Amino acid sequence: MLTDRQRMILNAIVDDYIRSAEPVGSRSISKRGDVGFSPATIRNEMADLEELGFLEQPHTSAGRIPSTKGYRYYVDHLVKLNEVGEEDLTKVRSFFSEKVIQMEQVIQHAAMILSSLTNYTSILLGPETFSTSLKHFNLVPLDATSAVAIIVTNTGHVENRTIQIPSGVSMEEMEKVVNILNTKLVGIPLVRLKSKLYAEIGQELERYIDHCEEVLGVLDKALQSDDEQRIFMSGTTNMLTQPEFKDVDKVKTILDLLDETPAIMKMFSALPSGIQVRIGTENDHEAIANCSLITASYSVDGHSLGTIGILGPTRMEYGKVISLLDVISKDMAIKLGRWYK
Repeated sequence: MLTDRQRMILNAIVDDYIRSAEPVGSRSISKRGDVGFSPATIRNEMADLEELGFLEQPHTSAGRIPSTKGYRYYVDHLVKLNEVGEEDLTKVRSFFSEKVIQMEQVIQHAAMILSSLTNYTSILLGPETFSTSLKHFNLVPLDATSAVAIIVTNTGHVENRTIQIPSGVSMEEMEKVVNILNTKLVGIPLVRLKSKLYAEIGQELERYIDHCEEVLGVLDKALQSDDEQRIFMSGTTNMLTQPEFKDVDKVKTILDLLDETPAIMKMFSALPSGIQVRIGTENDHEAIANCSLITASYSVDGHSLGTIGILGPTRMEYGKVISLLDVISKDMAIKLGRWYK
């Protein structure tokens, strides 16, 4: 348990280091109006805080910087959650007041806003596949033997692919197939379409058309969806502007990780709901052992739709980022909720 004085000094050191990116000495802390202790007293407390593992001394003659343990204590006990500034709030609110057609637009723009307001890297995961269902299926003929299959989901996402009509099957018969699909499959999660197609639609088709097996094969390909969670990023090169990432090799390992969709998915899937802060070595992946990852889930009626994350240096403006994520995750839940009503 830290004393009130130690808490005050640790808070001042973290605040100063976040702002300056330079090790903090006792003299600079003593000049702060909110501390009120002599440099000698502060030096003694800093030495104790270092011994307790809350501070580190990068060089013999330098001041101290927070350790992962120090940042953790700061986040858990000392950080002040800032009111989101009026200018930033206006940008967020104006974006969420815009009319958009597809959920992807909401997520992409939210990622851009977050990276621009924080100058860190934003990572957003779209809705989980089991919550995305078929809203409408259509076939648009190109000629006598081919057509464009169009899938529209309840999230507003549209996918299309060209298919070949089986020999001996007329376009009129395919229109009957489309009607059956829209009657039987609307509202079914995309991940269950294939099983429903063979278990239920196949029997129905046999009553109306010949070449049923060939048609089912075509429909199987037409209804395939990009069913992995979509990951949206913005500001991936913002790491380059941070002084602690002047080492090109260190930045490269981070950028390489951000290119690995499975690794990002695994990293996010292990996080509980709500706002979570992982600092330095608390992160599972070695590439971001010098970073902090702050995430917030967004949900509608208790059902998780996705996750927003901010990746930056451990010297992160925690209060600002946590406050922004809180506002944006709630606004996203409201904005995206209309697709799930």
